[in-house]
Amino acid sequence: MTTTVIDGERRSARDARGDRIFRWVVAAAGMLVLAALVGTAFSMLWGGREAFGTFGFGFLTSTDWDPVNHKFGALVPIYGTLVTALIAMLIAVPVSFGIALFLTEVAPPWLRGPVAAAIELLAGIPSIIYGMWGLFVFVPIMGEYVTPWLNDHLGHWPLIGALFTGPPLGIGMLTAGIVLAIMVIPFVSSVMREVFLTVPTRLKESAYALGSTTWEVVWDIVFPYTRSAAIGGVFLGLGRALGETMAVTFVLGNAHRLSASLLEPGNSIAATIANEFTEADSDLYRSSLVALGFLLFVVTFIVLAAAKLLLRRLSRNEGTK
Repeated sequence: MTTTVIDGERRSARDARGDRIFRWVVAAAGMLVLAALVGTAFSMLWGGREAFGTFGFGFLTSTDWDPVNHKFGALVPIYGTLVTALIAMLIAVPVSFGIALFLTEVAPPWLRGPVAAAIELLAGIPSIIYGMWGLFVFVPIMGEYVTPWLNDHLGHWPLIGALFTGPPLGIGMLTAGIVLAIMVIPFVSSVMREVFLTVPTRLKESAYALGSTTWEVVWDIVFPYTRSAAIGGVFLGLGRALGETMAVTFVLGNAHRLSASLLEPGNSIAATIANEFTEADSDLYRSSLVALGFLLFVVTFIVLAAAKLLLRRLSRNEGTK
């Protein structure tokens, strides 16, 4: 009896020791991510200290980008990054929502597998391929057909006309936003599809049994049940759109010029860094590019933090119902 008690105590002590070691290991893994995040932000802030010290707050509001005279401003890249990401999400979110609903609620079983596999393959295509396709295939279509049509039919409208007036170049913020949308759609639609599949079948069958249509089941059952996770997938897609580099570089035009027209060439933070980092011939030039990287980090962090707060508020509201 005594031996059994001693063996039990030894096993309990061994289990407790193993549990503590496991807790320390997973805690170290979590802290490693936090340390990498803080270290990345600090290194970029330190690298851009000369630009921030030279230009101050004016670095965020200036449209100048003159390497010869050493005058740099981040407003044009920031504006281009936000506008192209916004265009991409305005297109990608409804299309992704439709794809996910089609695969989960409408498509016949024999079609769901091939379409889902095709979407996953699109998600695996490198961004430079999207950029090359955009430059050699999509840009000529935009320049020959889409841009002239927008100029003729929307360019004279009182409020939105300034957005769709410009030369038929084919490249510009609208083209970059559409290419970004094509890139983001596979990611967002895949997340939404997996989320929609988590809805219990009994809930949907009960709604159908009560006479609900497919749209009513989607709007009243599927979407409320998965709203938080679906919005999280949308914000993950937005984070990818904000940081995309190569595809945007090919079709944006890379012009440091602030324009209200979506048809004019522009620039983004990632494209500016990719295009000009190897050409930076002064410490201030390099520091300005690193400062742009820090600003992109801040913008992405703000977007994802806002998404987290929104999801927490939605979860709290759902819990109080």
